[in-house]
Amino acid sequence: MANSIRIRGARTNNLALLDIDIPRTSVVAVVGVSGSGKSSLVFDTIAAEAGYQLTETFSPFIRNRLPKWTRPEVDRIGGLSPVVVIDQRRLGGNARSTVGTITDAWTYLRLLYSRCAEPYVGESNHFSFNDPAGMCPTCSGLGEVVASAVDRFLDLDRSLDEGAIQLPGFGHGGYWFNQYAEIGLFDRAAPLREWSQREREALLYGGAVVAELGNGAPKDYQGLVERFERIYLHTSDNLSERKQATIREFTRAEVCPDCAGDRLNAAARNAKLHGQTIGELSRMEITELAEVIRPIAAAEVRPVVTELTALLDAMVTIGLGYLSLSRPTVTLSGGESQRIKTVKHLGSSLTEMLYVFDEPTAGLHPADVASVTSLLDQLRTAGNSILVVEHDPAVMARAEQIVEIGPEAGAGGGRLVFQGSYAELVQADTPTGRALREQRRPAAKPRAATGSITVRDAYRNNLHKLTVDVPLGVLTVLTGVAGSGKSSLAAELVAQHDATVVDQRPVGTNRRSTPITYTGIAPVIRKLFAKRNNVPVALFSANSTGGCPDCGGLGVRYTDLAFLDGQEVVCDTCQGRRFTPEALAYTVDGLSIADIDELTVAEAIQRLASRSITDRLRHLAEVGLGYLRLGQALTTLSGGECQRVKIAKELRDAESAGIYLLDEPTTGLHRNDIDNLLRVLHQLLDSGHTVVVIEHNLDVIQYADWLIDLGPGPGKHGGRILFEGRVRDYTDTGTPTGRVLVESREFDAP
Repeated sequence: MANSIRIRGARTNNLALLDIDIPRTSVVAVVGVSGSGKSSLVFDTIAAEAGYQLTETFSPFIRNRLPKWTRPEVDRIGGLSPVVVIDQRRLGGNARSTVGTITDAWTYLRLLYSRCAEPYVGESNHFSFNDPAGMCPTCSGLGEVVASAVDRFLDLDRSLDEGAIQLPGFGHGGYWFNQYAEIGLFDRAAPLREWSQREREALLYGGAVVAELGNGAPKDYQGLVERFERIYLHTSDNLSERKQATIREFTRAEVCPDCAGDRLNAAARNAKLHGQTIGELSRMEITELAEVIRPIAAAEVRPVVTELTALLDAMVTIGLGYLSLSRPTVTLSGGESQRIKTVKHLGSSLTEMLYVFDEPTAGLHPADVASVTSLLDQLRTAGNSILVVEHDPAVMARAEQIVEIGPEAGAGGGRLVFQGSYAELVQADTPTGRALREQRRPAAKPRAATGSITVRDAYRNNLHKLTVDVPLGVLTVLTGVAGSGKSSLAAELVAQHDATVVDQRPVGTNRRSTPITYTGIAPVIRKLFAKRNNVPVALFSANSTGGCPDCGGLGVRYTDLAFLDGQEVVCDTCQGRRFTPEALAYTVDGLSIADIDELTVAEAIQRLASRSITDRLRHLAEVGLGYLRLGQALTTLSGGECQRVKIAKELRDAESAGIYLLDEPTTGLHRNDIDNLLRVLHQLLDSGHTVVVIEHNLDVIQYADWLIDLGPGPGKHGGRILFEGRVRDYTDTGTPTGRVLVESREFDAP
């Protein structure tokens, strides 16, 4: 096929010498069960090779500053275009990164105010909180200041001698302790609750209060607050980890008292355009802001207004109209981050690009999915090729071709099992085809609650002082369109009650973090090898005497090539196996210590006889992660996989009944895998736990025992309870969730 991406002999990760031709200038959805090889094909093969070849066209100086691509294992690949990868990695950033700065909308707004606002302040950098010319001097443009959490300094039920001062270094008999206990001002033996208010203030703040108390006060007396801030907050040296931990424990972030969170200096804060400051506009929802900017007619800024309104309209179109430009990027979800990344490409005039999306419907209510499919159509119509890794049937139905990789996960996958239209897929005998034909059936009978807890007067973000009861001992699902207040209500639940959050944040911090280390079976495996072979345990640790001396037990060696790209290559000495020849010579049931790394979780359960090993791995298999290799770096896992690893850990470690909060656990899951997830959640319920889930997936919603729906819209249009009760009783077609539930029942009716 001339107009296609041609792949021959792809064998990256679990791909089994895959041959495939994928049409260009089309929307192609790549589907399959979790771990089947979808990402290996789309991201690790197609996108990786396209990125590598494009990077190679630049000079060494430029290449060193571009993203690094690892070339895939493939015989031949052709028909590629420059690639744009739009994944779900959270934008993150630092405290200075906002929706406005990441989208460049703030740049246009600054330019607008520098030209038209009164009184005149200066050029656009005078409205930048990241520039000394515009930032608030008190908070350095952060909008917040670090303040002492004075309420945590003292335990009022103890005396000084009993350790009433909670700050590190102020323990009984120490130097700092003596500065207060031995000056004769305070009763060392009496609990601080029995002191007068003025005495406690003297201990904390000193100054005039100490002078009032008189007798014996040293001239250089410093209260606890002043001394703490001098030691921990007013030092310019590099803080040790211990000091940083103390600061986290005994301080809190507060809104800057001077700029009130606007981040700007007084001149920039007070300049107005049409009666409004730039700070006021930054706090508006983007939908509202677009209507404020649109009528500005000054000829000298017409191009700025045109570009800014086009950008804001694009954000509304893609379903982000409820955000504000002042929203920190660190607070955005993976789905929101992905849609933010997409915005910049909507107005692009580039054609014949290759756009690669990773589950663009993540975090979207079914009612909002149409905005994503229209975006994909828009990019395709402009002459681009679109590859989408997706599980949502609505996206599959709009794709011009569907490619299914499988049929199973891990070693049982990596093969092309289907290629064709959606109509053909629905009739196909493949995992996805069979799943699409299955009817959604709600749980036979909802569980009965064992009690309830109350989230009271919740007013976080857009919540309208909500009070809601959450039943105990059952599965409760929080639903609503994106931005309706689900996460805010969940945060209030965590704040008001003792709940365990199981989110999608990474579980591994470095390449040495693997399922072996995370589950804690590494010591057991080493002891097993040592006992069977009658040799020291340390011989089977890659971080100890058994590790390859040339690569430090990593299996790879990194070479810094100065201005050229650094090179990471397989270690010549151990050939990537991480261990010395001596360690590799010993085996257990025919497996060397390096062979253990290559086993999948499912294989290890079958082949390793030790119960202490299989018991710890069993829960990983139960949550659908049996395809993970024991030596696979946890840093390579997706957000959904990270969350399921955490669920497995909770299944293993949970003892007394507790409350678990899960944030969209179906992210990255095929419908077959969702069935496994539901079984795992019911295991938690059977053990007496309470499970609360933020979710859009109809399979999970139908299985819930209790439903709390928020809305009706995003941002200021949401934050209200639309329904709370049993799922089968939700029949209101006037709400987004009610409508899709009723439609799904009609679709599934015999």
